[in-house]
Amino acid sequence: MKIVISGVTRGLGRALAEEFIRMGHTVAGCGRGAEGIIDLRFAYGAPHSFDVADVADPVKVGIWAAKVLGFGEAPDLLINNAAIMNRPAPLWQVPPEEAKRLIDINVTGTINVIREFVPPMVAARKGVIINLSSGWGRSVSPEVAPYCASKWAIEGLTKALAEELPKGMAAIPLNPGVIDTDMLRIAWADGASAHRKADEWAKVAAPYILKLGPAENGRSVTVRGFDD
Repeated sequence: MKIVISGVTRGLGRALAEEFIRMGHTVAGCGRGAEGIIDLRFAYGAPHSFDVADVADPVKVGIWAAKVLGFGEAPDLLINNAAIMNRPAPLWQVPPEEAKRLIDINVTGTINVIREFVPPMVAARKGVIINLSSGWGRSVSPEVAPYCASKWAIEGLTKALAEELPKGMAAIPLNPGVIDTDMLRIAWADGASAHRKADEWAKVAAPYILKLGPAENGRSVTVRGFDD
């Protein structure tokens, strides 16, 4: 299976990429951090591919997609994982540039990736698009309003996308659960350490994601059996 993942340099994206590779799948990923991308390139050679690309930049996403799609068929699975968290603060205290950057990556970045990769999937009339949501895409919490807004947006745009896809495809908003990542530590500091690590999560999440398909099109789902 050919799998495309955004935000692969750390956290859930990297854990998923490495678990899918371990399972025998081919992974193409992007991330903003050059050092992380170089590490992945050294660790996993062809047919896997990893490139530096900021999903908030449609031109860079287009260049990355052209390279990935130039290797062959459209992906079987597209995972929009790239996201950032705002520093906890009441909404009116979040700097405008920080709020804008979060929306640019979390929401517009997802749209940019979809714009490039989904058309060939639609042409082939097959494939699954997983957009990572959050528990905060279905509830709210104080001091993370921009992040909540971005994940509520992911839920809505994914459900709308699901209605636009041809039969046999699926777009699914996925709540990964609560995992100890650098991003969670921004919100919860050391409290994040009470939860399990991303690599442990990926061992449950990867096979769960691979089972998702047209039956789940437009449904909000959550990775189960990990941190319930």
